[in-house]
Amino acid sequence: MKRILNTGIWLFVSALFLVAHPLLAEKTQPVKINTAAIQVEMIQSDEVKLPAEFQVVLYENLIRQLEKIGFSQVYRDGDRSAANVADLVVLHSTVRGFKAGSERAREVTTVAGATSITVHCQFTRPDGTSLLEQDVNGKVRFFGGNLRATHDFAKKAAHVANENFSTPGIK
Repeated sequence: MKRILNTGIWLFVSALFLVAHPLLAEKTQPVKINTAAIQVEMIQSDEVKLPAEFQVVLYENLIRQLEKIGFSQVYRDGDRSAANVADLVVLHSTVRGFKAGSERAREVTTVAGATSITVHCQFTRPDGTSLLEQDVNGKVRFFGGNLRATHDFAKKAAHVANENFSTPGIK
């Protein structure tokens, strides 16, 4: 009798799982904000002492990655032609955290010497209306120079932009 009861409970739970799983697995895609172009402001580093080469490489890698994922119009800080663009999104980035690692330590051991950078990204309209804010981390843990963390950050920030903004150039 106990065996029949256990089998019945097991069948009931299995059937419930099979019925409920497709319903729970259905995910809705977030609505993307339409934009014609994106303007990238120079990366600020007021709170954290950041080497100058990191700040410049962060900016350049970010622009390169945004162009690479399909934003056809990526404007730089101070570009006057961006003022005439409708549906422009402005990306403001502020460095919130930086830990300089050691390339030598990464080469010798794979558990020490990691470089990490945390950047707060704020996407706004030109009038300052906030559309999205998110912290993005860039890391280099195993092999590569310290500046590789800037490339990791740029890829992740471009992914955030791609997931949340729709432009004719992005599929």
